[in-house]
Amino acid sequence: MTRAAADVGRGLAAARPARAIEPAERIHVVGAAGAGASAAAILAARAGARVTACDRSTDSPYVAAVEAAGVPLVEGHSAAHVAGPDGPVVDRLSVTKALTSIDPDHAELRAAREAAVPVEPWQQVVADAAASAGARLVGVAGTHGKSTTTGWLVELLWRAGRDPGAFVGALLPAAVAGGVPSTARWGAGPEFVVEADEYAGNFDPYRPSLAVLLNAEWDHPDVFADEDAVIDAFEAWIRRSGRPGDPATLVVNVGNRGARRVAERLVDWPGRIVAVALEPVAGEKSEPAAGGGSAPPPGERSEPARSAFGPARFVTGRVTASEPDGTTLELRGLDAGDERLAAARIALPGRHNAQNALCVAAAASVLGVPVPSIVAGLAGFRGVGRRLELKGDAGGVVVLDDYAHHPTAIAETLAAVRQRYPARRLWAVYEPLTYHRTAALLDRFADVLAASADEVAIAEIWAGRDPDTSIASSEGLAAAVRSRGGADATAPGTVEETADWLAGRVRPGDVVLVMGGGHSYRIAERLVAALRGA
Repeated sequence: MTRAAADVGRGLAAARPARAIEPAERIHVVGAAGAGASAAAILAARAGARVTACDRSTDSPYVAAVEAAGVPLVEGHSAAHVAGPDGPVVDRLSVTKALTSIDPDHAELRAAREAAVPVEPWQQVVADAAASAGARLVGVAGTHGKSTTTGWLVELLWRAGRDPGAFVGALLPAAVAGGVPSTARWGAGPEFVVEADEYAGNFDPYRPSLAVLLNAEWDHPDVFADEDAVIDAFEAWIRRSGRPGDPATLVVNVGNRGARRVAERLVDWPGRIVAVALEPVAGEKSEPAAGGGSAPPPGERSEPARSAFGPARFVTGRVTASEPDGTTLELRGLDAGDERLAAARIALPGRHNAQNALCVAAAASVLGVPVPSIVAGLAGFRGVGRRLELKGDAGGVVVLDDYAHHPTAIAETLAAVRQRYPARRLWAVYEPLTYHRTAALLDRFADVLAASADEVAIAEIWAGRDPDTSIASSEGLAAAVRSRGGADATAPGTVEETADWLAGRVRPGDVVLVMGGGHSYRIAERLVAALRGA
């Protein structure tokens, strides 16, 4: 059963066009130990607001950046953060929908309503910070790969001397973030790049002049009934992009079936489309196009392909080598009207990262970055936090941490690990993200895990914003994996119990890929510590 976006964001003000943050505006951020809300707190402070923040726990990898920005972050919630005996102590409240979806009568939300303090999603604060910077807004959207691609584009622009502002849903390296690893970057350059999440209208406050659509697939089954609902959401967001009299540009990966469906709906859209696609390698089939059939081979540039999106510019890529230390990619069309090839060596494994790189290159080209700088920026990127991040190599066991939490992302990430570590025993360790997603996609999760890993461990499900925790279980998913043959699967318990269970079973030569969006990173950290005897 799906929920309306208005129900998930109950009590929140409607999304509006961004406005500059007023000097000394008092903004309180609830949930500031999270990836997104921490960025809102940091960026609002850099824009000149007087920011306070809280969360129920400050045990988070995002807290150090908030503290480094000088934002007071307290543990625990209280109505006193919002209003006192003499009235409001803040001008607006910023909050995550993970809270409004399960506790719309939370003490701070209730205090804000009683004191007539506006309550907004933290994405609105990020959009307002971008408006304060006076920068061109770039939004990176898609079901998968948003954080990697946004971080990649930010780092490429930084290496090219463009000094972008940014929000990324994963930690940027300290050198890029400007001090300590952070999900936010304040810059004085002409671009402000944001990761734009489709869940329940999270990306509605963003009206980018350049939008990037990586892919589109059914996810978030609590708010999207099917793939058509996802396609509808992306189309509506793109149609709202740009400004009156200044249409936006869309970079879209038409090699992905869902993203192509979105592009095909935009024939009457006044914006400009840059269509990108990665050519299939030998023996690989193209993804089916919308309505059946196959997407046309990108190299052919057929007129029907062009007419499907209106007047479009094409940027294509081809993988020429996939090796443990990276991928070689040929790109064509980075200069408008110029078909010359550019070759780039990227350090990230996996075909999905080659697609991400192609989208980054096309977006950078639209922004006017010279081709040599694009190639250098693609090559220099080593990733963002929790995206195939090496947590340790201890006792001959490699431990990796990744945010993958959808069957497609898990399959792509496991394939990338196979590329980097061929012929080694591979453990897939997964903390399912939300009960509703696990229940809705259980068969697909089981198929992927059974077919793609040698050993599987399923930690307890991270509930997140789930109101119902009875519809799925980690043991149920493990049993489904076992029923398919292939990889064995066990459900050891909590993230701590899972790490301890693994420590007694992994052996030298193994590769352990830990995945999930809740506290799964603790599995990787605890396992590495155990293997090192800490």
